[in-house]
Amino acid sequence: MKIGIIGSGAVGQTLAKGFKNEGHAVTLGTRDISKPEVVQFNKDTGIPVADFETTAKTAELIVLSTKGTVAADALRLAGIANLDKKIVIDTTNPLAEKGPDHGVLHFFTTLDFSLMEQLQQLVPAARFVKAFNSVGNTAMYKPQFSEGPPSMFICGNDEEAKKTVTDLLTAFGWETEDMGTVEAARAIEPLCILWCIPGFLHNSWSHAFKLLK
Repeated sequence: MKIGIIGSGAVGQTLAKGFKNEGHAVTLGTRDISKPEVVQFNKDTGIPVADFETTAKTAELIVLSTKGTVAADALRLAGIANLDKKIVIDTTNPLAEKGPDHGVLHFFTTLDFSLMEQLQQLVPAARFVKAFNSVGNTAMYKPQFSEGPPSMFICGNDEEAKKTVTDLLTAFGWETEDMGTVEAARAIEPLCILWCIPGFLHNSWSHAFKLLK
């Protein structure tokens, strides 16, 4: 597939390299194509870099990997019409601009309305699927744990889109747990808070979640 990454930070770069390794045509979207780290990424990987609008317009599938505070703005810059009927993998978390309390991060959303729901409302014709928000970027592609493949929790309103994302996650080395419709993001997004606590308290960042059945 032609995959466009909206957001050029560590998560976007990690996923772009993963998708390229799996044989997809990837473009890394950024606000500023002249940023030194983006220019270097292009030199190191050969992955094309473009602005958000060009990235979204030319992609068949979109990956949103910006900070949560600017996610809506990034989608507007990408062009709402350019997202029409396309799958959007939403990796974002609604992290507030303040430090954690005893390792516990703050969100700018409530448990009654998630960031993903806000974004789906902004772009109703896009097919959003939540994924990759509950693990660090170093384990997003081909995670290696002695206990076996970790679980990636996803949700979204479009069953076909979730099937496509599940296939991508399987290729990336994950077991997928479908939690249902977009409202489930109210539970999935806070997994980011839980995942980060061992990191902040004990500098332990190399774990992932596993759903036992």
